Amino acid sequence: MDFKARRRKAMAVAKVAGVDALLVTHLPDVVYLTGFTGSNGAVVLLGGRAVLFTDGRYTAQAKAEAVGVKIVVEKKAAVVVACAWMEAAGVQRCGFDGTQTTVAGLEAMRRAVSGKVRRAMFESVGALVARLREVKDADEIAAMRAAALVGCELFEGLLGMMQAGMTEVEVAGALEYAARLRGAEGMSFETIVASGARSALPHGRATMAKLPKRGFCTLDFGVVLGGYCSDMTRTLHFGKAQPREWEVYDSVLEAQTAAVAKVAPGVTAGEVDEAARSVLRRDGLDQYFSHSTGHGVGLEIHEGPRIAAKQEQVLEEGMVITIEPGVYLPGKFGVRIEDMVLVTGKGGEVLTPSVKAWIEL
Repeated sequence: MDFKARRRKAMAVAKVAGVDALLVTHLPDVVYLTGFTGSNGAVVLLGGRAVLFTDGRYTAQAKAEAVGVKIVVEKKAAVVVACAWMEAAGVQRCGFDGTQTTVAGLEAMRRAVSGKVRRAMFESVGALVARLREVKDADEIAAMRAAALVGCELFEGLLGMMQAGMTEVEVAGALEYAARLRGAEGMSFETIVASGARSALPHGRATMAKLPKRGFCTLDFGVVLGGYCSDMTRTLHFGKAQPREWEVYDSVLEAQTAAVAKVAPGVTAGEVDEAARSVLRRDGLDQYFSHSTGHGVGLEIHEGPRIAAKQEQVLEEGMVITIEPGVYLPGKFGVRIEDMVLVTGKGGEVLTPSVKAWIEL
C-alpha cells in the first residue's frame, strides 16, 4: 500500500479546500492514510509532514504499522494532543471531517487550543478522505478480490451441510468458524440467515428459527481479510417451490443481472439503480423493493458511492460496489441476490462469482 501517495493526494485536496492542515480522526481514514489499525488514533497532515497521535497501548504497534510517519504518544485523548500540536506548529486553518465529528468532538477540539485561534481554526471539509477511498488502488483491489473469493468458498461449503431442521444460528456459526479457519480477521457485519417467512426481513439476523422443509433461506454475509470487507447475498430454496416463488426469484435475478450489466465508468449510480428497479417495476414487484440497489465497500462495509434512485454520482474505474436488489413479501417470503462488482475500463467485473441460478436443497 502506497500510504505516502495517499497522504499527498489528501493534502492536495485539502489545500484546494482552503486549509493548511488536515485533521483525520475517523479510524478507517487513519488506516487508509497510515496503515495504523489501533482503536485510538488521530492523524495530522501538514505540508509534507504526517503525524500520528495515539496512546501508550499502541507504541509498538504504531511504530510497526505507520512506517514513515512521526508518532506522538500521550496519555490524553489523541485528538486533543493533535490540536494542541497544530497550534504550536502555527496552523491557522485546520480541515476536519464534519460528517464524522460530533458536536462534543468539535467542542473538545476547540477547547484544546487557545482563544486567539479557536474561532477561525477549524473548518469542515466534509468526507474528504472517504471520497478518496471510493476509488481503490491495485493493492486494495487485490485484497478485496481475495476477501470476496473467501466468501464464495464459504457459501459453497455451506451448500453441502445445510439441511431443513438446522437453526439459523447453527448455519451462521458454521460459516463464521469456517471464515476464521480461512484467515478472516472477522465478519464484515452480523451474519444474516433469514429463512421461511423471515426471508421477507431485509436484515433478518440469524435466530434459533429452524430452516424449513419448504421455503426460502437468505444468506447475507462478508469477511474482513487484509483489512478489507467482502459482501455477498444468495437466496436458496428448500423443497419443491410454488410457481410464485419461481417468478419472484427469476425477476430478482434478472434485475440484478441488468444492474451489473449497466456498471461502467461514466454511468451514474442512479442509472444502475434504475436498471434493477425497472425490471421489478415491469413485473409489478417494485413496491416490495424497499432499499437502495447497492453501496460502495472497502475498509468499511458501507462506503460511497450510494447506488440508489436519482443519485447523480458518476462511477469511476476502481470503485467497488454491491448490486443487491430484493423483493420482500411480508409474512410470505423474500429474495435478495448480491454481488460485489469492480468498475473497470470495460464495465463491471463480478468479484463474487458463486452460482446465482436457482438453488434447491
